Amino acid sequence: MSEKTLTRMDLSEAVFREVGLSRNESAQLVESVLQHLSDALAGGETVKISSFGTFSVRDKSARVGRNPKTGDEVPISPRRVLTFRPSHLMKDRVAAGGKG
Repeated sequence: MSEKTLTRMDLSEAVFREVGLSRNESAQLVESVLQHLSDALAGGETVKISSFGTFSVRDKSARVGRNPKTGDEVPISPRRVLTFRPSHLMKDRVAAGGKG
């Protein structure tokens, strides 16, 4: 497996090549989409992208955790976490190694 990371610039370049917008317009489009996703998630909304997956925010309650090194109990404060649940199509594609 490669250690390549897909970046905003990679996404902008793909939009530039495949859609035909200018590089600047492509970068603005990618930024706009990411901003809309971020705003929706920050507002507690669920973001569902068909054939890709669902991003959602979960509230986790306070609990007592344990330091694995020392065994000491440590309080864990309540927090909001971002979760991603891939679609079945995405799961199948990842399992096939991107050949699909």
